[in-house]
Amino acid sequence: MGTSNLQLHRFARLADIITLSSGWRRLLIAFVAGAVGVLSLPPFGLFPILIVSMSVAVLLIDGSVSKTVHASGIRTLMSAAYEAAKTGWWLGFGYFLAGLWWLGAAFLVEADQFAWALPIGVMGLPALLALFTGLGFAASRLIWSHSSARILALAAGLGASEFFRSIVLTGFPWNNFGMAFGGNLTLSQVSSLVGLHGLTIICVALAAAPALLADRETRRFALVLAGALFAGIAVFGYVRLALNQTALDDAVKLRIMQPNVPQDEKFRAEAMPEILSRYLELSSRVTEQQPNGIGGVTHILWPESPFPAILARDAEALGRIGDFLAPQTTLITGAARVEVSPDGRQARYYNSIQVVRPGGVIVDGYDKTHLVPFGEYLPFRRLFDAIGLRQFVQMPGGFEAGAIKNLIRAPGFPPAAPLICYEAIFSGAVLPAGARSVGAAVLLNVTNDGWFGDTPGPRQHFAQARLRAIEEGLPLIRAANTGISAIVDPYGRVLQSLPVGVDGVIDGRLPRPASPTLYSQFPTLAPISLWLVVMALFLLVSRRSRSRPR
Repeated sequence: MGTSNLQLHRFARLADIITLSSGWRRLLIAFVAGAVGVLSLPPFGLFPILIVSMSVAVLLIDGSVSKTVHASGIRTLMSAAYEAAKTGWWLGFGYFLAGLWWLGAAFLVEADQFAWALPIGVMGLPALLALFTGLGFAASRLIWSHSSARILALAAGLGASEFFRSIVLTGFPWNNFGMAFGGNLTLSQVSSLVGLHGLTIICVALAAAPALLADRETRRFALVLAGALFAGIAVFGYVRLALNQTALDDAVKLRIMQPNVPQDEKFRAEAMPEILSRYLELSSRVTEQQPNGIGGVTHILWPESPFPAILARDAEALGRIGDFLAPQTTLITGAARVEVSPDGRQARYYNSIQVVRPGGVIVDGYDKTHLVPFGEYLPFRRLFDAIGLRQFVQMPGGFEAGAIKNLIRAPGFPPAAPLICYEAIFSGAVLPAGARSVGAAVLLNVTNDGWFGDTPGPRQHFAQARLRAIEEGLPLIRAANTGISAIVDPYGRVLQSLPVGVDGVIDGRLPRPASPTLYSQFPTLAPISLWLVVMALFLLVSRRSRSRPR
């Protein structure tokens, strides 16, 4: 027996062990396979590791058989789908637990109030998100085939379930499987065609393909086809980057300020003068690019909600900012905003971006439309009020969602699509309707990842925001309290950045937008079309396999 045949034989034996496993061993295999898959995501970026998770997924679904005795065909199929869903839940639980453990850091910022809920947050959210993985496994099992087409069934099932994860209950598409390619600059270029959800379908199919090596009659053609598709994606990305260099707008001279203020300080109103002094000192810092400090800078960007006060109502703070700004300089900053009812009895708070001109005049703004559940507002408020739980951000009643998603317009700055915090993780939802037609030319992301310390969380967040730039063909300007702040061109190249956990400024020019991408023009149609193509290929290959003489 040749070396390659021996290796295939060993792989087939291992595959049989996984496929025929049962009980707690089967669930443990699923859990470990999911947890290992996190290494394919940023900040690790070992995208081939996803092969372990998806290949094991194929083998586990292969072994998902009905436990119902003497049942009809439909009942047998549904029973097998239930077994697949249970296995999928455990794989998803391992994946999300290993990928989102850092959320626990937020519960320790005010440990006296939230530490008790840390196990619920760290375990509860992964448990809920894993339901979608289980749903994807069940959907795949319902159309399963024992031919090479089954990797397409998995891609279609998980592609659909990951899409629904992005929209159900306001959605939470964090660490989508497609981010295994999304974190790689070259491979992520295909998202300009199909977006994150299309990228997920491709990632799952390619990562699952090596499972076919376990077949007694190896489907070499399918493996060659998968290899050719991967090579095509890599070549597309390489060529796209090589043919499109970064173009800069010399009229816009940016300064991004990253203060690295500890999260607990930002809660104290009495710290406002000290924090503002820190921001002004950093913003005027002399650098090699700006030897005159703020002199010559046209636009300064500060991160999300940087003040423990309402900026528009703090005359002293506005006065200090207004005096600080040079005549040609505009400040774009995160800030909380309040609206009080005419009778003065009701106040509505908004997480906002505001544009401040010299003299302390606020000339434009945007209110965040996609709020973070439990962070900025409490869903099912009456229930959680009864057990003494509140949202992390200390606003009476939490924040309100903005009424519309509008562009930010600052003097001398092109129309910008504002993204506050995790609004940047929603593929296809970062631009207001028709924004391209009215000249949207940049993604403007302000965020505060200080809740999560020096963990994978801020790095995962940045990778997702960078993918939005590639999808839309728009540059990304990002200011983060504790990092990562950056200037990113419309192809995802990071031109300048500040890492997590440091303070400082970035001085640079604003990149010009690329031509509208296919995905930016058809953000819904492009991934759905790919999903339909995958389903059509699945039906075709399955049908040919059934008709082939054995």
